[in-house]
Amino acid sequence: MACTSCASAADGLPKGCKNNGTCGTDGCNKLTVFDWLGNMALPAEVSPFNVVEVRFKNGRKNYYKNADGVTLSIGDIVATEASPGHDIGQVTLTGELVRVQMKKKRIKEAVDELPKIYRKAGQRDIDIWHKARAREEAIKKESREIAIRLGLQMKISDVEFQGDGSKAIFYYTAEDRVDFRQLIKDFARAFNTRIEMKQVGFRQEAARLGGIGSCGRELCCSTWLTDFRSVNTAAARYQQLSLNPQKLAGQCGKLKCCLNYELDTYLDALENFPKSDVRLQTEKGTGVCQKIDIFKERLWYAYDGDWMQWYELSAEQVREIISINKKGKKVSSLEDYKVEVNLSTFEFNDGAGQDSLTRFDQPKKRRKKRRNKSRNQKRKPQPQAKSKQK
Repeated sequence: MACTSCASAADGLPKGCKNNGTCGTDGCNKLTVFDWLGNMALPAEVSPFNVVEVRFKNGRKNYYKNADGVTLSIGDIVATEASPGHDIGQVTLTGELVRVQMKKKRIKEAVDELPKIYRKAGQRDIDIWHKARAREEAIKKESREIAIRLGLQMKISDVEFQGDGSKAIFYYTAEDRVDFRQLIKDFARAFNTRIEMKQVGFRQEAARLGGIGSCGRELCCSTWLTDFRSVNTAAARYQQLSLNPQKLAGQCGKLKCCLNYELDTYLDALENFPKSDVRLQTEKGTGVCQKIDIFKERLWYAYDGDWMQWYELSAEQVREIISINKKGKKVSSLEDYKVEVNLSTFEFNDGAGQDSLTRFDQPKKRRKKRRNKSRNQKRKPQPQAKSKQK
């Protein structure tokens, strides 16, 4: 998907296309869509769908009609209709797959009611666009200082200029309603442009800004995830995860979206699994479930009052005990049903089979005394042989 300029240079360092989000092959962009209908030809009597998908800064996308029949392909920079003036974006999808994407996103507007594409962007349009984009970081910093000075309980997360530089969109997050009438006046006076304030949620903010998750990959919401489904703590409970907010929360401060990825698998496995809240009645005492392992089909029980000793039982054995208890009978004890675990021992050696892992645990022998003895022997004068008297 990436272009050839993303390869490594002669010194081994990555070149980088330096297109700043306008890669011609669309391989470096966010929320890309693979056009699996691109190689399929339409029937002779069917006209191509005259709506294209255009992407702007970060993951913001919109659909525009190609009323003038301009020849467009993925990666083209186009000037689109905006209010007021025009905007500059990149074509990310064309053809029949655009119709599928519009249906997926539930866009019910008719094609004639959609905004239109004016033309392919010229060099002058691109220069104005890049000049406006270069101002965004400085304006974002200054806008935050103005909001703090006015004492508003809000966070300005991102600033996006329109392609012609006539309007700036300020994305912000806030817990409560914010009266930013004075803020807009100060922004218009400081930045000399039209101001539009747009409130986004915390998940949408993380999707716009992007980042690296705890898994080491880019955030799903900024790369491929397009719909935000609700995530609750029940998803963590079904997967036997500790309810630690610091580990379960993502960069948006909400529960991680990936908690829903494997939830259906756990729910399917729990359908025929014994309920953990059912107590086992034995003659020795009442067995209470302490821990379960869904995929190994193991449950750990302890007697009520004796919580230190756990007994490992299989799911089939637990179902058997529950069926006996339903008949009004009790089993003798949990020890009769516990699973015997064979722990095999291993001997670790190096490749030659000589060194032991505990060889560094024993203290080294001191050789200082030997060295001193050897030195004393060298310093000790040797007895001279008496000369024989003649």
